[in-house]
Amino acid sequence: MNHYETVFILNPVLSDDQIKETVQKYEDFLVSRGAKMVAKEDWGLKKLAYAIQNKKSGFYHLFEYTVDGEVINPLEVEFRRDERFMRYLTVRLDKHAIAWAERRRIRDKQKA
Repeated sequence: MNHYETVFILNPVLSDDQIKETVQKYEDFLVSRGAKMVAKEDWGLKKLAYAIQNKKSGFYHLFEYTVDGEVINPLEVEFRRDERFMRYLTVRLDKHAIAWAERRRIRDKQKA
């Protein structure tokens, strides 16, 4: 089981209910294929550095999870098929990135 982090940007014209439904759909997709969710973060509506699909902002979300590597390709195929996604990036975390992500989560909890 590898440790992964996926950041994705959703279309800014979606309603709150549509965003929650989309995030839940892909969380369920991962869990149904044996993933263990480590963290989920909603970074909210953010301005983009450049226009994507003629949009200047998007809703950012982050999933951190552990899963077998064979699950990543089907997940990204689903992202490409779903028009609600503007961009996504999945990376495998090494031991240093995992430690950094844990420290970041603890720091963010202390700020809140």
